[in-house]
This record gives sequence, C-alpha cells and structure tokens, in this order.
Amino acid sequence: MDIDSFKWLNKSEVSVAGDKITITAPPETDYFNNPVPENGEFEPPKKNAPFLYTDIEGDFVIRVKVKPNFETNYDAGCIIVMQDENLWIKAAYEKSDFNTTAVVSVVTNKISDDANGCNLTEESIWLQIARVGCNFAVHYSLDGEKFDMVRLCMLPMEDTVKVGIEAQCPTGQGGLREFSGLSIEKRSISNLRAGQ
Repeated sequence: MDIDSFKWLNKSEVSVAGDKITITAPPETDYFNNPVPENGEFEPPKKNAPFLYTDIEGDFVIRVKVKPNFETNYDAGCIIVMQDENLWIKAAYEKSDFNTTAVVSVVTNKISDDANGCNLTEESIWLQIARVGCNFAVHYSLDGEKFDMVRLCMLPMEDTVKVGIEAQCPTGQGGLREFSGLSIEKRSISNLRAGQ
C-alpha cells in the first residue's frame, strides 16, 4: 500500500522496503488513558507513540501483519482507529506483563480499558479492525486467511476517523516495529463477528 499520503501523530523514523514498513518506537511511548487512578486522580492520556495514519470516511477494513520484535513489557505493533485522544480503539500484538505475547485490544472512551486476548508464540501475526457504522470488530490471524474475533464493540465515532499503524514501547528503551501487507479497504463487511 502506498503510504506517501499518510500523516503522522508523533513522527518517528520509518523505512519502506517493498510492502514492509518499519517504524522506530522511541522509549516510553504509548497510547493509553489509564483506568487506574494514582493517588485518587487519573493520569493525563498517554499519547506519544508514533502513529502513521490516513483519514477514512465511512465503513472500512484495515489489515496488516505485525512483527513487534519483543524486548520489554508492552512492546507492540498496533492498528489504531481514532477520532481524538479520548475516543479510539487499538488492536495490538504485545508482550504482556505476564511473560507472554498476546493479542490485546484497548477501547478508549475518555478512559481506556485493557483486554488481553489469546497468548501466541509466533514472531508475527495479522491484525484486523473492521468498521460498520459505530460498530468495530477486532480480529487476528496466523496465516492472513482465517481470522478469529478478539472483540466486538460500539464506539460513537464521527464518520471520518484516523486509521493506521502505531509502534509502541511503553516501558523500554525503544525498538523496531515491522508492518507488512498493509491494506485498507473501504467496504462494509456483512458479518462483523466473522470479520468478513
């Protein structure tokens, strides 16, 4: 996919070779609005991870293969669909704080939740987010063909949103996040649970 027209939130180093996009995740970068207050107060939203995106109107399906090069907790390659810093959904392949690598989804409506899905041992996997109206479905795949649902939710987003890939390293010193086979199709899928 041609990313020449894409834009940045938190620009970082990027290289493109064929269909592979490699983004450097700087140290201590993330998108997360922590649901757990510290000393009775919520922290400001964490919004400093590199996010390479395009504006998409209406229904769509975004799909990409991610290779996060796991080193420290919460290292991840992600897809994000975002209206603004307080309204977004993220699909991630992430190194968890339980010493696993897992498919993770985060839904943020002012405050984020944090849902670890299945644990996997693959170096890379496919992630997908599909939108139909204000409904969003998160899926993953090991082979890019058969996709399994991680999450289905409703978020009251505007018709045009930011859609793209994010590289994060919340606790470490940074690293490379590889994305390949990125596609964004403007279509309405007939079965959100099945992802097609």
